[in-house]
Amino acid sequence: MYAEVIIEYGAKAVDKKFTYIIPKEYQNIIKVGHRVLVPFNNRLIEGFVLDISDEYHDEYELKAIEKICDDEPILNDEMLYLGEEIQKKILCSKISIYQAMLPKALKAKSNTSIGIKRDRYVVLNKDKKEISDYLNDCKYALQREILEELLIKDRIKVDKLTSSIETLAKKELIRYEYEEVNRYQSTCSGKYHVVELNQEQQQAVDKVVLDKFKAYLLYGVTGSGKTEVYMELIDKVIKTGKTAIMLVPEISLTPQIVDRFVTRFGSDIAILHSGLSEVEKYDEYRKILSGKVKIVVGARSAIFAPLKNIGIIVIDEEHTSTYKQDNNPRYHARDVAMMRGKYHNAPVILGSATPSLESFARALNGVYELLTLTKRAGAGRLPNIEIVDMKEEARHGNFILSKKLTDKIWDRLKKNEQVILLLNRRGYSSMLTCRDCGSVIKCPNCDISLTYHKSSNTNRCHYCNYSIKNVNKCPTCGSSNMKDYGLGTEKLEEELNRVFKARVVRMDMDTTSKKGMHEKIINDFGEHKYDILLGTQMIAKGLDFPMVTLVGVINADSSLNVPDFRSAEVTFGLLSQVSGRAGRSDLAGEVIIQSYNPQHYSINYAKHHDYYNFYKEEMGIRKTLNYPPYYYITLVNITSRDYDLGFKEANKIGEFLRKNLSSDTKILGPSMANVFRINNVYHYQCIIKYKRDDKLNSVLTHIDNICKINNKVDISIDVDPIRV
Repeated sequence: MYAEVIIEYGAKAVDKKFTYIIPKEYQNIIKVGHRVLVPFNNRLIEGFVLDISDEYHDEYELKAIEKICDDEPILNDEMLYLGEEIQKKILCSKISIYQAMLPKALKAKSNTSIGIKRDRYVVLNKDKKEISDYLNDCKYALQREILEELLIKDRIKVDKLTSSIETLAKKELIRYEYEEVNRYQSTCSGKYHVVELNQEQQQAVDKVVLDKFKAYLLYGVTGSGKTEVYMELIDKVIKTGKTAIMLVPEISLTPQIVDRFVTRFGSDIAILHSGLSEVEKYDEYRKILSGKVKIVVGARSAIFAPLKNIGIIVIDEEHTSTYKQDNNPRYHARDVAMMRGKYHNAPVILGSATPSLESFARALNGVYELLTLTKRAGAGRLPNIEIVDMKEEARHGNFILSKKLTDKIWDRLKKNEQVILLLNRRGYSSMLTCRDCGSVIKCPNCDISLTYHKSSNTNRCHYCNYSIKNVNKCPTCGSSNMKDYGLGTEKLEEELNRVFKARVVRMDMDTTSKKGMHEKIINDFGEHKYDILLGTQMIAKGLDFPMVTLVGVINADSSLNVPDFRSAEVTFGLLSQVSGRAGRSDLAGEVIIQSYNPQHYSINYAKHHDYYNFYKEEMGIRKTLNYPPYYYITLVNITSRDYDLGFKEANKIGEFLRKNLSSDTKILGPSMANVFRINNVYHYQCIIKYKRDDKLNSVLTHIDNICKINNKVDISIDVDPIRV
């Protein structure tokens, strides 16, 4: 018997199956999907079995499989199917897809060994009469104590073996039993209170057909009760014996969502996201594999949870860019959800108050079924939004907080209400500049200025993590006249503590790097231990705090200035989402948006909660410029540590694309990427715009194969990129 094995190796050229002999001792054990240890290039390496056959027709001498790594296959039939389908769509190595599906401990080439934690118990191994007879003659107090306790209890947990326990075990009066322990423990703050759905929510639930694949877009204003709709649908599904996946875009959202799900569904839930330790992920994954849970809640990678008999998949805040993987394999969780929905014949629910333009266009065209929630659930009302022109404020010396926002914060503090402030830039300042010669302190590895972090007194690169202590003298001219410019969350926190007598907590990548900090900050703010929550975009979506009556947006233009065709869409979505954190209870909410470009259409439509007219205007621009959803986009990234070689190969690829793709397909570039050099690697790109091109996949595959030959140049293909 022979096995076709796919392995992970450094070179792209080995992204294919290799044939190995299956030793006799494994022939009745081995299955497709098993993880195995095989000899390759004079060393042992892990891989996955993709096929098993009785025949081998080539003349090459074969090596044998050394070891089967797991009792059961790691990749099931559905995972193998997904690997095939995803590869067709995004043109990446198959092994990279299988690796993305698994926790680190189960990946090939993981070099990670995570054991299963088990608690040890002792139980009686004889009937009660024999135990009583032994007790009559037993002179040892500790032995008597153990046996007498076991006559009352079914079992006793044993953390440490004692001589008394070992003696009783040798005499076979007791025996050991082991129970697997899950190392992830979620916390739950309360009991579930039955929520009666309003008419709109109930109509949305009733329209979803649960035993058929279909995509639905649940478009509901912030606070309209989308989560209650999700839970009602999931409740219906699990009552039929099926399972459910619930995706959220940010780790920061997970604690609140998990809390709501645990209060309603109990222990039938597994959690998967990057905030878990490797051992916690491993245990949660095993729990799912064992069939002990019905619901999986998590971020992007949870879409690969090995649930069987899936009855529904929900993607909350579907517009969020975090559902797209940044590096290979560059899959989108939404696409994988559709594949799994088709496989299980289950509906896929996409939910958002600000759907992506592509999703809303599909809904209006009937590709998705549109479900709408037009008003807030309960007593909550949409907040009143005001825009403050910071050009005018700057004339009066207000560069960080406008007078209006300052007054509103004081008002909320007096009323013992809470405030959320959004500033989508972490650190203290965005750059350090010499006032004499104009030099900016830049990263030596990247084409980007260093960001000053006051708490650590360092200047850091947010691309390669290079850092240096704060610079007091200009490295160019030697001047001591250095000045930091720009505004980050650290500086804003400092300003808030200077101006207000308030309890301020900051939530960004710097303050949430330690395990459990997302949950702690959210819980503490929810318990009103803080008056003001300041943060980056991680605080903008999905969070529900009834005492928040004021939201302030600092530098609302920052996302508009990003050179990307989605910048207006991102800005509108971010402003609308963070505005939705205000006034979610019976207390009225207000929003202050500070902007240097207050007339921009994305800001004005956000002010009026007007997604539909924003959609129409943005779609007009997209149509004129041939951008999605009118055209598809594929991005070809060419990278090299050699500037000249990268330039040469990028131009070759650009010429090849123009020669071999149809005349209707538009090729932009090659050009330098927005950040051209990252960690001393130069980035070029070609943008391909097309409505349909039957040649595209074969042309891109050809380019990829050519580049495999040259290990000094790398190519990656990003189908439907989030940003260009």
